[in-house]
Amino acid sequence: MRTIKAQHRAQSAPIADLVTYRALPTNAVQHLDPFLFLNHHGPQVYRPHNRGLPFGPHPHRGFETVTFILAGDIMHQDTGGHQSIIGPGGIQWMTAGRGLIHAEVSSPEFKRTGGPLEILQLWVNLPAKDKMVEPRYIGLQEPEIPHVTLDEGRVTVHAVSGEWAGTAGAVTPLADIQLATIDFRQGGHLNLPIPAERTVFFYVIRGRLRVNGQETEARRLVEFNYDSDELQVEALDDAVLLLGHALPFQEPILAHGPFVMNTEQEIREAYQDYQAGKFGTWEE
Repeated sequence: MRTIKAQHRAQSAPIADLVTYRALPTNAVQHLDPFLFLNHHGPQVYRPHNRGLPFGPHPHRGFETVTFILAGDIMHQDTGGHQSIIGPGGIQWMTAGRGLIHAEVSSPEFKRTGGPLEILQLWVNLPAKDKMVEPRYIGLQEPEIPHVTLDEGRVTVHAVSGEWAGTAGAVTPLADIQLATIDFRQGGHLNLPIPAERTVFFYVIRGRLRVNGQETEARRLVEFNYDSDELQVEALDDAVLLLGHALPFQEPILAHGPFVMNTEQEIREAYQDYQAGKFGTWEE
C-alpha cells in the first residue's frame, strides 16, 4: 500500500463572518503538485437577510479553480460572459488561463432566506504551456455529475473529472486531473489503484476514515508518498471525502495574490495586464 507521509490539520482562517479552514497551503505544506490551495468554508447557517459570500470581483491568471457546493449556493459572474447560480451538490470549474475577473457571491434568494452553507474551493495549477489559454467556465448542478455506487450502496463516487470505477467524469480538463467527491456510509470500503507516480489529494470533509491503515478525520489533508499504487479506504463513520490525483508538473510555482505563474517576470506582467484592462471590463 502507498504509505502516508503526513496528516495536515486545516487551519482556521475566517473571512469576515464566513467560517473558513485553510487546508492548503499551511505552515507544514505549501502545495501538492499540481494541487495548490484548498479553502473549506463552513459548515455554518446564515440568518435571513444576510450579506452572503464576500468574494466580489477579483482577477485570476495561470491556474484553475474547482468549487464544490455542499450546501447553499454560489452565483458566478466573470468577464468572459459566464453567469450561473449553482446549488447543493454542484460544482464550478473555471480555467483562468490568460486572465479574467470574476465574482463568487450568494444568490439573492440565499441572501433573503439564509440557510446552511458549506463550500470547498480548490486551486489546481496549469502547466506552463497552458497558462495563457483562453479562459473558460463550466457550472454543473448535482444531477449533471455522473455517479457510481459501490460496496453494496455504502460508497457513492461523484465523478467530477477523470474516470472512476469505469465512469467518466463530467469535466474534461486541460491536464489529466482526476477529481471526485465520495460519500461513505459507516463500514463502506473503497479500494483504488492510483499509479505510484501520481500525486494523491485526499481531504476529509466530514466523518472519520481509515486509509492505508491510518485513521484520519474531518478537516485533515493526508499527504502520501510515491511508493505504491494501492489506496484502501474504510469509513469508520458516515463520511465525505474529496479525492484527486494527477501527475506532478514538476515546474517552478510562483504564486502572488491571485496569480500563479512560473517566473517573477510573468507575475509582473500579470499585474500590468490586469491594470491595463486586459482581463476584461467588469459590469455589474
